[in-house]
Amino acid sequence: MLSRILFCILLVTWPGLVPSEVFTSIGQMAELRLAERDLVTSLQQLIAQEKERLAKIQRWVDSLQESKSSTANLNAEAFVGHPAQAFLLIHRLGHAWPNMASLLAHNYTHEFLSSLSANREIFPNDEDRQGAAKALLRLQDTYRLAPPSLAAGEIPGGLWMSRLLRDDSFTLARVAYIEGDWYHAEAWAAQALRQLHAGEPGTVTEVDILDHLAYAVYRRGDTHRAHSLTKRLLKLDPTNVRAQTNLLHFMAALGYATKGHAEGRTWPTTGIRSESSRSRRAGKRKHYKTSYEQLCRGEGVNMTERHRAKLTCRYAGGSPSSHPLLVIAPFREEMEWDSPRIVRYHDVISEAEANRVMRLAKPKLNRATVHDPLTGELTVAQYRVSKSAWLWEEDDWIVKKLNRRIEVITGLNVDTAEELQVANYGLAGQYEPHFDFGSDNEPDAFEELGTGNRIATFLFYMSSVTAGGYTVFTDLHAVVKPLKVL
Repeated sequence: MLSRILFCILLVTWPGLVPSEVFTSIGQMAELRLAERDLVTSLQQLIAQEKERLAKIQRWVDSLQESKSSTANLNAEAFVGHPAQAFLLIHRLGHAWPNMASLLAHNYTHEFLSSLSANREIFPNDEDRQGAAKALLRLQDTYRLAPPSLAAGEIPGGLWMSRLLRDDSFTLARVAYIEGDWYHAEAWAAQALRQLHAGEPGTVTEVDILDHLAYAVYRRGDTHRAHSLTKRLLKLDPTNVRAQTNLLHFMAALGYATKGHAEGRTWPTTGIRSESSRSRRAGKRKHYKTSYEQLCRGEGVNMTERHRAKLTCRYAGGSPSSHPLLVIAPFREEMEWDSPRIVRYHDVISEAEANRVMRLAKPKLNRATVHDPLTGELTVAQYRVSKSAWLWEEDDWIVKKLNRRIEVITGLNVDTAEELQVANYGLAGQYEPHFDFGSDNEPDAFEELGTGNRIATFLFYMSSVTAGGYTVFTDLHAVVKPLKVL
């Protein structure tokens, strides 16, 4: 008899995760936020201490100035001829000045630098910075956010984030530029240029922005505009060698186009596929990707009246065949989709149980992996951005308890189920369309487990979100919104 797998996942957010690829985990980024708050507090303390130190020095200098003004007309011998002044001079040079030297030598920055050093091990690296930038670009695409709105801090759900200044916008353009993502490179270079012209502060120059913008629009097929932008750049920096070279290249390309037209032939202006609009770019994607992004925005949901009429809410466990525990304490069951059956259960795990699961998973979290069909190995992928941990029944009694609860709710035996997987999604975290089961072209996907294919997935939502976070079913055009199960 073929065994089958029940796949169970707990989706959760919390602070205090292990370092590395911090952008893939909201929980770890929360830890960074706490670390930054501590550093700001330390820096404020440093400023206060330095102000007090400088104030003491200023008071000392002021006292010397007062003494100097009252004895300004006395020569040195006359000055020390006064017993009190001679005493004070000796006292100052023998005691007060050495103390002042000690005060001047005291460096409060050592304390701050110690605090900074203690936190450096959890600081993001270059990969994190690149990953965070790509995540914003992914959010921009998925939720159709215009760069001016995103730069202004406007995101779905009515939330506001910190504004992106012109240097930040240029950083996004630069990351896209390096990746050969000319659509985003153009969009964010243009945004940086708008912000520069609006007088926003920053260090990136108009020359740098125009350089990236001109080449990005050229790579997207608009050689005329690239030529115009490069001429603007050379007005600002006539000796810019790169711009001079690019201008000659653009002029040659435009010249070829004109010659070809005159001879009745079609000449390519760039030799590169034109992508003159976001819709054309999206249109060349696979259909599932477009559907996926629509559903993530809550669009295109196929909730017809026929489907809606079949959706019900009930207390699960009212029949004689129900598990005894469901007769005593039935769960609240809400049907989200009729066929195939997608059901939500409310109040199935307590706050204390969830916290225990989080504590168990915290030290085990690592970047989530996918199965590479070419090599057969597990590897990280850009289409799965999260961290995950696996929990065994031997780890803690709570794992066994949750497994028994899943058995009671579903009526399925978990003897051949995989371990509980705890997933924590990061900045613009996602898992693009995939099958939770082994598809026809992956007949041996679970062979090493010796348990057969998966037949069901049970998800615990361990946190609620203000916007996004949907579990989407692209073939059904259905979505399930995250709702904390506590």
